Amino acid sequence: MSKVRDRTEDFKDAVRHTALSLGYDESKLAAILANFIIDKPRQRSAFTRGALKTLESIGTLEQFMLKHRKDYVDLHRTTEQERDSIEHEVGAFIKACQEQIDVLKNSINDEETTSKGWLGIQTNKSNADTVAHKHGVILSLSEKLHSVTSQFDQLRAIRFQEAISRATPRRKFKPIAKPSSENLSQSNNFEPREAEQFQPEPLRLKQQLLDDETRALQVELSSLLDAVQETETKMVEMSALNHLMATHVLQQAKQIEQLYDQAVEATHNVELGNKELSQAIQRNSSSRTFLILFLFVLTFSILFLDWYS
Repeated sequence: MSKVRDRTEDFKDAVRHTALSLGYDESKLAAILANFIIDKPRQRSAFTRGALKTLESIGTLEQFMLKHRKDYVDLHRTTEQERDSIEHEVGAFIKACQEQIDVLKNSINDEETTSKGWLGIQTNKSNADTVAHKHGVILSLSEKLHSVTSQFDQLRAIRFQEAISRATPRRKFKPIAKPSSENLSQSNNFEPREAEQFQPEPLRLKQQLLDDETRALQVELSSLLDAVQETETKMVEMSALNHLMATHVLQQAKQIEQLYDQAVEATHNVELGNKELSQAIQRNSSSRTFLILFLFVLTFSILFLDWYS
């Protein structure tokens, strides 16, 4: 048995001579020879780049929430405006991540549409596996985003509950008893006439007007606090409904994934059924040919035996 000879160096010399004959300089020649040692990294597809970007955005959102968690929950660290700013930034992050996930879903749908055959059947098995993998990636990203948004919904519910607890005690005002005319007349009767001389009538009228304005302001503030408490309660309910809706969306995403798996399996079964039908047609034609040939040979044999006898 002849020994195997390594001719890699001969191949490199041939490449070097060919490159020099084509006018390549030393830098291009070094780059060509380096490709034999270090392979170029494969270029990632647009879907892979988009998925990695979305995952990085979700990670950035989670780090932002962990960084500002205490600032958002603790009342003594930040003001209401700063907490509103944090909530606005988190909402913008979530919206951007959801838009990126929607773009990836649309790209998968377009790829499925272009890869289907004439009867709507997947023509390439490897392409179907790739699409199924991409759907799994979308589901993982949706679950990751849902877990982060559920954490922020819990923080927002804590904030609204604290706001309601702060607004509830302030509603209790001590009503100022309005002195009746009878009490005023009785007290005036008991007072000496010398005191009436030192208390002029305009001063009593001003005091009465101030009391009326104070009571009106108290009533207005009480109604405003009732409205604020009702609004905050509705905001807490909206946050709970938002969390519930996100949970249902995640469940629907899982159901859609299951439906897709069932559709892929059904498509595979249809392909197997088509193969079985084609094989059955071939077997039927071959059996028909064999039967005709058998009848022909049998007839010829009977005629031959009859002639021979």
